[in-house]
Amino acid sequence: MGKILYILFKIILITILPFIILIRGSVYIHEHYDPGGMFSLIGGVIITSIVLVLYFTVFYGIIAKKVGDLGSFKRRWVIAMLILGGYTIHGLFFISTSNVKSSNLKEELSDLHPLLRISVSTIIMLDKDLIITDASRMPEDYRKMGLPSKSSSLHFKQKDGYAYAMDLRTNTRHEFRNALLKGYFWAMGFNTLRHGGTGDHLHISLKCHYRPRSI
Repeated sequence: MGKILYILFKIILITILPFIILIRGSVYIHEHYDPGGMFSLIGGVIITSIVLVLYFTVFYGIIAKKVGDLGSFKRRWVIAMLILGGYTIHGLFFISTSNVKSSNLKEELSDLHPLLRISVSTIIMLDKDLIITDASRMPEDYRKMGLPSKSSSLHFKQKDGYAYAMDLRTNTRHEFRNALLKGYFWAMGFNTLRHGGTGDHLHISLKCHYRPRSI
């Protein structure tokens, strides 16, 4: 039984490792080098493509009993980039209406920082019931909710045109699932805060170099 669990653990780790590297690598680049949202994501894609090439090489070696020539490595890299390119494009621009609180909110997702969009679209693959309740805001939105406007809020679009925070629904969900959700975003390098405000929710934010002290 222990051996079976170990093999299962390795399979799961091998499967999810590229996703971890893509998101965590992109966040690391953003935090330490700040080249811009899309360039941070592209950097994560390039790093992950190297991992996929290694995967392809190992699998090819097991089947063919050889590594292959330089041309083989180039083809593997092209395939890896095509896979990652398709995945990131889908993650950035195609989030189901069933995963957002309202149709108006779905339109706001384009204002959300690319790293937040790719991170939430990735976890949605495992958590189909996840609901994004808030993303980009305007000062008047706080007044409508009966809350004081926060000039430092990362829900506001910053100088680069992106909002650096989103809220996820936590009520009607089991606390264990909420804990796993919070742990996922924390592990990927995001700030996480569970609070009330307009209702119990999980606030997720990315470090903003324009407002380094805000979360």
